[in-house]
Amino acid sequence: MKSLTPTERSRVRRLPKRARYDLDTIYAILDAGFICHVGYVNDRQPYVTPTAYWREGDYVYWHGSHASRMLNHVPARPVCLTVTHLDALVVARSGFHHSINYRSVMIFGRPLRVDDEEAKHRALEHFVERIYPGRWSGLRPVTRKELKATTVLSMPIEEASAKIRTGGPVDDEPDYRLPIWAGVIPVRQVHDTPRADARLAAGIARPANLDTFSRIGIDPA
Repeated sequence: MKSLTPTERSRVRRLPKRARYDLDTIYAILDAGFICHVGYVNDRQPYVTPTAYWREGDYVYWHGSHASRMLNHVPARPVCLTVTHLDALVVARSGFHHSINYRSVMIFGRPLRVDDEEAKHRALEHFVERIYPGRWSGLRPVTRKELKATTVLSMPIEEASAKIRTGGPVDDEPDYRLPIWAGVIPVRQVHDTPRADARLAAGIARPANLDTFSRIGIDPA
């Protein structure tokens, strides 16, 4: 199991026992979600932009319009990309010890623009297949105009850490005798039943693979 060496930026300082630096854990958390937040500084003003992402091997990718301020500003500049999953609400016997069970990853690096047309096309295919397995082959092909209008960024996963909280509340010892309910309220996010587009042409059946899409927010092991 390969692990990353913590750096001054990636080392978890607050509650370090929750830290994970092994790539199996980091990749599992990344692969369980679709939305990240990209933090960066532009003209001394910090911004945090939510966007869709995906992972291919040791790289994380995201994309958007070529007119995007974030996508135009961050290539070759330092960013912090964060992914977080909410797994449960932790209900304690005091307000101070209420908490949240979560899994999170922070990745530091300098993203690069994917300029090669073939590589960009392949990356976008991976993005669609990541969220909608089996969908790409049945779609209208991407046009060169669409490729030109889309910016794709990639960043190696070389400086990163995961942080995870699991389990129940941790109360002060005397509080365990209080007549107050405490425990965990699990939280999940799942795909619901697909709804057809209002302008769907007559006679088009729902593809069977729509019923096999992976559930968002995979339960922690």
